[in-house]
Amino acid sequence: MDLQSEQLGETLVIRVNASRVDAAAAIQFKDGMRELTREGPDRCVLDLGQVDFVDSSGLGAIVASMKQLNDGQKLDLAALKPAVDKVFRLTRMDTIFAIYTDMATAMTYDAG
Repeated sequence: MDLQSEQLGETLVIRVNASRVDAAAAIQFKDGMRELTREGPDRCVLDLGQVDFVDSSGLGAIVASMKQLNDGQKLDLAALKPAVDKVFRLTRMDTIFAIYTDMATAMTYDAG
C-alpha cells in the first residue's frame, strides 16, 4: 500500500496512492498508518482522493487506524469519491469521522 505523508503546519496529511482499500491491502494499510501516525501531530487527514473503492475490510482498516492513534490524536478524511462516500454514509461512519469534500476544505479546519 503506497501511503505518502506530508506535514502541513500542525496537520499530518496522508495520501493513499491506490485506487482500492480492500481485503488485499488492509493489513499493509493499517501497518503503514501506524508507522506514519506513531509520532505524528494531534491532527491527521487521510486524503482518499485517488481511492475508487473501499470494501468492508478497507473500511475496517481505516477505523482500526483511527483507533490505534495516541490519546489526543484525531483522524479526519478528505476528498472521498462518490462510491467511497456512499460506503461511509451507509455504514454510518460519517458520524464517526469528520469528512471534508476536498483537501482545501480540510486544511481550513481550525481547532481553536
